[in-house]
Amino acid sequence: MSSIVLDASAMLALIHQEPGYEKLTAPLLAQAVASTVNLSEVQSKLVSRGWAPHEAWEDATSPVREAVPFDAEQARIAGDLIADTRPLGLSLGDRACLALALTLEAPAYTCERAWKRLRLKVPIHVMR
Repeated sequence: MSSIVLDASAMLALIHQEPGYEKLTAPLLAQAVASTVNLSEVQSKLVSRGWAPHEAWEDATSPVREAVPFDAEQARIAGDLIADTRPLGLSLGDRACLALALTLEAPAYTCERAWKRLRLKVPIHVMR
């Protein structure tokens, strides 16, 4: 099965039903994976907004079929991306998502408009 990679902003948009979330259709979500770095980001945001930690983790992981551990190869790729992404203000979490997408050769989904300016070897879908 092919995959799509969700950024934290895409998962949060889906959880909160914010603009753009409707682009993540059931067939796309059936293919959705996320880096454990991004899942930690989502859980942190939810806990900071009052969710109980265990509920936040359940909600963070509910949009994806697989939580992909952030490994050494992804860490190297994320580090390599700093030169291209620093001018756009991308975070380590953003680069972790992109590193996973590049590793899997899968499209990345985000709500971060700055990603439109990236030129990588995988498609980037900006949801709003």
